[in-house]
Amino acid sequence: MSTTAHPWYAERVPLGRSRVTVSRIGLGTAPLGGLFSAVGGREATGTLEAAWAAGIRYFDTAPHYGAGLAERRLGAFLTGLGHARADCTVSTKVGRLLVPGESAPGDEDFHGDPGLVRIRDYSADGVYRSLTASLERSGLDAFDIVLIHDPDDHWKEALTGAYPALARLRAEGAVGAIGVGMNQTAMLTRFVTETDLDCVLVAGRYSLLDRSAADELLPACAEREVGVLVGGVFNSGILANLTPDATYDYAPASEAVRRHALALSERCAAHGVALAAAALRFPLRHPAVTGVVVGARSSQEITVNVAHAGATIPEELWAELDALERERDGS
Repeated sequence: MSTTAHPWYAERVPLGRSRVTVSRIGLGTAPLGGLFSAVGGREATGTLEAAWAAGIRYFDTAPHYGAGLAERRLGAFLTGLGHARADCTVSTKVGRLLVPGESAPGDEDFHGDPGLVRIRDYSADGVYRSLTASLERSGLDAFDIVLIHDPDDHWKEALTGAYPALARLRAEGAVGAIGVGMNQTAMLTRFVTETDLDCVLVAGRYSLLDRSAADELLPACAEREVGVLVGGVFNSGILANLTPDATYDYAPASEAVRRHALALSERCAAHGVALAAAALRFPLRHPAVTGVVVGARSSQEITVNVAHAGATIPEELWAELDALERERDGS
């Protein structure tokens, strides 16, 4: 595998105040866990190989992704690298325990491992059990970053159970950085202001179609030196593939959203820039954002994403896209 010098997106940058560093673009492994459709083992390995060859050194996974399948595939790939494992950063999540039970392809939108079901558990014991199982599945000896996963309806338990457990693991040196990963900003902002997090992973709330994270979350993170990882930059598809059946936040896009996405696409095209390239690069313009996490299910998608990352985007285009957003807000 190539270990030659790589462009800007492979740069390793500190994650908040922690000792952990991440590449500016990371690989999200939900697709490798069979999100929406199954991915074969050989194709999954090829995707990981392509990401590594491109210089991506941050990998994000979770028990939720394919009921453990993504963790197993990522772990098998990384342990196969031998000593090179030390050259990358890996995050996983807690909050969903996997237990034996009847499952079927497509459960919770994943076509992953059968025979395991997810149960929510944001207790301290649940954290320890979840991490123990994740280490066993992946074959890794440690995770660099651990995130509390989607505690939307479990604020109190996550605050009093999962967070203190992760803080203890961080203090003991078992984990390098701790954080919370969600698809909303309000609760993430509460975690940032009421606890001592190293980072947040905010999905879909800081994109060309939804800039809501800039209102309170990103300023709070900047003030407290909390690292920000942004996922969902394509808002589940519409900013990567603007088709009549495009999805926005995992549901059919409304006509208003489609019209705005089309307007964005037209401005990008006038500058010879793909809408997906602008979508991928947009979050990194904000000084509070540490990196972007982009999922891929094939080596071809890695190639496309890397090309988008390397695209030249003129400042005039950013100014036009910002103007479109102001028009949309009526300001």
